[in-house]
Amino acid sequence: MAKTVLVTGGAGFIGSHFVDLLVESEYHVVVLDKLTYAGNQENLRTVLETGRAQLVEGDICDNDLVGQLFKEHSFSGVLNFAAESHVDRSIEGPDIFIKTNIEGTFNLLRHAENYFSKSGNLDFRFLQVSTDEVFGELPFNKEKFSEKSSYSPNSPYSASKASADHLARAWNHTYGLPVIVTNCSNNYGPRQFPEKLIPLMINNAIKGKSLPVYGAGKNVRDWIHVKDHCRGVLLAFECAEPGSTYCFGGNEEHSNIEIVKLICKQLDDLLPSASGSYVDQIQFVEDRKGHDLRYAIDDSRAVKELGFTRDFDFNTGLLDTIKWYLEKV
Repeated sequence: MAKTVLVTGGAGFIGSHFVDLLVESEYHVVVLDKLTYAGNQENLRTVLETGRAQLVEGDICDNDLVGQLFKEHSFSGVLNFAAESHVDRSIEGPDIFIKTNIEGTFNLLRHAENYFSKSGNLDFRFLQVSTDEVFGELPFNKEKFSEKSSYSPNSPYSASKASADHLARAWNHTYGLPVIVTNCSNNYGPRQFPEKLIPLMINNAIKGKSLPVYGAGKNVRDWIHVKDHCRGVLLAFECAEPGSTYCFGGNEEHSNIEIVKLICKQLDDLLPSASGSYVDQIQFVEDRKGHDLRYAIDDSRAVKELGFTRDFDFNTGLLDTIKWYLEKV
């Protein structure tokens, strides 16, 4: 009999790719998603047609709704992808980040703990999906973030995610809920809402708009393909011990300006512009408040203990991503 899991935020960018993977792995999936601007039912169309996934539109902060889902289903686990996730939006309006990322996670944890304590299902797991941004800024002369890194969030977004991680760990230590926390570097790939760097640059470029780059574009991020990240999360869900933490990265550090120029180069080959190279559309703009210099993940523990591997090199993955967006134009 197929295991049933609850995936929150499963209509979003990363969540929908993870639901694809679960269905391929013969799970039954209940997706709970608020369908905000970043969530799209179309992302789930194929898996919904299989009958192995169902979509419930709703908020993880909704106490009655979450409670009802735990009454209706015998869940083998919860994977919490639901989150407000854009740093710029968190600076402009932090309220919804506090509400969703902290209060929403708390609501899920308390219902999961109540369910777990009564179900007797010792295989149940609660996996909290987090980010490398909770670790703060990484200087160029420092080693990459790992499971041993201290939390030092610098934006309202990262602070809200750090708070959610701390709550998850507290529910493991205090109440015995089998919790696993994963932290990842920047994801890229198809379906990402065009507010993040890569899809924003692709969409602006092909529409003839400026390509806004913060500051001098020297900020560095480590990039992991969304499908590689999802396979790591599934490994952690199925194999990790309760109370453990695993980091997943792409081992692909690039500055923002390098990324933008690479996108322009690949677009020059795929869709030549009559007005010249797309690089001419680059425009440097005032830097973001509190913009962290560098993030990078050391995922050697996941490689050693979970057998985690990456299938995508960055150049190929980025090219495939650009082609996906071009098909959507």
